[in-house]
Amino acid sequence: MNSSVPVLTIDGPSGSGKGTISRLVATRLGWHYLDSGALYRAVGIAAGWSDLDLSDASALVRCTFDTEVGFRDDGDGEPRVIVNGVDATLELRTETAGAAASAIAAIPEVRSALKERQRAFRQPPGLVADGRDMGTVIFPDAAHKVFLTASAEERAERRYKQLKDKGVSVTIDGLLREILARDARDASRAVAPLRPATDAVLIDTTGLPIDVVVARVLDVVSRPIG
Repeated sequence: MNSSVPVLTIDGPSGSGKGTISRLVATRLGWHYLDSGALYRAVGIAAGWSDLDLSDASALVRCTFDTEVGFRDDGDGEPRVIVNGVDATLELRTETAGAAASAIAAIPEVRSALKERQRAFRQPPGLVADGRDMGTVIFPDAAHKVFLTASAEERAERRYKQLKDKGVSVTIDGLLREILARDARDASRAVAPLRPATDAVLIDTTGLPIDVVVARVLDVVSRPIG
């Protein structure tokens, strides 16, 4: 791991805005961007394509090593995610893929298999890493750490708008139940539970415009280290 390359970790629960904020901050800084959740979702999708049992740890570990994941920037603001040669970007953003990612993320062997793949994104001039354990497990030595939060109701509303814009049929109540269930699952898992790093700056994004959150995150990066 190239420890001389600066890293900004942005962790938080589903719907906290970390994906949008991370991409914008990476663009502003001119740094690379890691969507760690996309890697877990990609493995979940590949497992689904192979009809694997999500409780079969050994099969999922093999799937993790066998799954090829690539990112392609078409210049439209959201990188395309290629899974085993197939553009799976739209499928990746479904609640089904999210639930699969959360389930397999609870398996220690899968997390271990993906650890070095994530750390390989640490390249000059810097990296913005978005996920749930970026600041606690993957890049514990990161100089800058942020943990984004928002109320469950607002996170459900955000997901509802995103999915409706993409033509996906969902309900607010259904999304809220899924978000609360995933929060509980992510926070209670034995390995790398969802929690802020002790040295992370907490930012509650409830009711805040995107540009205000971006400015606050950039302020964290600009602070003197130590």
